[in-house]
Amino acid sequence: MSLSPFAVKWLPVLLLSLSNVFMTFAWYGHLKFKSTPLMIVILVAWGIALFEYCLAVPANRIGHEVWSAAELKTMQEVITLIVFAGFSVIFLKEPLGWNHVGGFVLIAAGAALIFRG
Repeated sequence: MSLSPFAVKWLPVLLLSLSNVFMTFAWYGHLKFKSTPLMIVILVAWGIALFEYCLAVPANRIGHEVWSAAELKTMQEVITLIVFAGFSVIFLKEPLGWNHVGGFVLIAAGAALIFRG
């Protein structure tokens, strides 16, 4: 499959963003359903994670044509923080404090170093 240079560069960002939505639900969505037995939570999380892998693996395969592995991993981590922040506030109804925001900003600053140069 031949993709345009634009698609090769930005499709991984979209796929990683979508994969992070699935993974965030797999890892943290069960926190709203604490009475559900753990084995059921694990099986449901595995099912959700399957969709995450179906997005993340192609994102990295396609993205590695223009991004280094370190850049892809860094991109994924920053996307994870953004998705998790929204998930935490909207789905879990847990507020983010100044310390959370400050920590995320420091992590984003570290990520910026990866893309420098």
